[in-house]
Amino acid sequence: MNAFIALVRKDLVLYFSNRRSVLMSIAAPILIAAFFGSLFGGSDSKPANIPIAITDLDRSELSAKIVAALRADSALTVSEASEADALAQVKAGKLRAAVTLPLGFGERAARALFGGADKPEIVLNYDPSQSMVLPLVRGLLAQHVMEHVSQSVMSGASPLLKDMREQVLQNKQLPAERRDELVTMFDSIARVQSRATPGAAAASGAASAAPSNGPTFSVPFSTREVEASSNPETKYNSYSHSFAGMGVQFILLMGVDVAVGLLMMRRLGLWKRLRAAPLSRAKLLGSRITSCALIAIIVFAVIYAVAMAFFKVRVDGSVIGFLAVLVSFALLTACFGLLIAALGKTPEATRGLAILATLLLVMLGGAWVPSFIFPAWLQTVSLFVPTRWAIDGLDAMTWRGLPIEAALLPVAVMLAFSAVFAAIAIARFEWEE
Repeated sequence: MNAFIALVRKDLVLYFSNRRSVLMSIAAPILIAAFFGSLFGGSDSKPANIPIAITDLDRSELSAKIVAALRADSALTVSEASEADALAQVKAGKLRAAVTLPLGFGERAARALFGGADKPEIVLNYDPSQSMVLPLVRGLLAQHVMEHVSQSVMSGASPLLKDMREQVLQNKQLPAERRDELVTMFDSIARVQSRATPGAAAASGAASAAPSNGPTFSVPFSTREVEASSNPETKYNSYSHSFAGMGVQFILLMGVDVAVGLLMMRRLGLWKRLRAAPLSRAKLLGSRITSCALIAIIVFAVIYAVAMAFFKVRVDGSVIGFLAVLVSFALLTACFGLLIAALGKTPEATRGLAILATLLLVMLGGAWVPSFIFPAWLQTVSLFVPTRWAIDGLDAMTWRGLPIEAALLPVAVMLAFSAVFAAIAIARFEWEE
């Protein structure tokens, strides 16, 4: 029993003597729990507004009111743009959707309120990778259109009420009972409007338009929803993003293993022997960066080969841009591993530090949870995380099908991070533990 207690005591002493390892084991679960807590309903977190563009081809009083109502909606960030420019921004991932109000929308929507006329068609282009946004945008659009169309029709100053009454009378497709109810409703609204003050006419009309047992309104427009893809013949493949995210995660973990192996070599005295040779610090560590980057490229190539063979992932954008993003991220992984080794001091502390750093980089980069659902402040923070640029670059070159210009900024950002990581690591790396 004494020997058993001594062994347990020895393990406890060794573990708690490494302060870095203890700190990482405590900090990692706290930070990750705080991250997910703030992401999914934290008390101080406000969901980011959905950025959309609207193109008003009608330029009527009614369409202007609808655009103003969408702008005022707290769930949306609305900008006005031409139809072509709005579509290009959705394809590039800068906007979630683009709404186009057609010419003649104001007049046709009002006449179609009771289902007696052809409905104007609103074109809704949306980002296929974020289709969960589509029902929300569609619902908010229907809400504001219905609100302002009904106000326009029921207004005492509106000339449409009499025309719509005649339209209903002439519509033989409506059941006779419903047609009579609608005519009675129009007559009631006209009588209320004739007695009401101009300021109260709209409110009286709206109250009369929704009796508990009366006829219901028809949505006064239809929508044509189009995936904003560079290649309209192919549908969005969700595996494209998931392979980018998981590839980034596990390549980073591979870089961590390389860092731990480097420290094990130092513990065995191999680096001390190499330092006896006429080789500079930069050459010794640079060779390690090169070999790690080559391993990362090979592993990532195999991952994407499987994705293309079995999950129909395609490089719809620039092949050169795709390869540039892969090479840049492989170099970033090697420099990141070397930086972790330089800061971790020992293999045990390095592994704990690396787990924390890797998980934070993966989560903030959008590998697990798409970055567009982050709170607005966190979306801004993620732009300072290199993995965000890696995943965005891979998305741009695969399913988004963007040209090589879309890869230039992610590549430049990752190379800049690589240079900073390598410079710090070479300066801070110690040859003896």
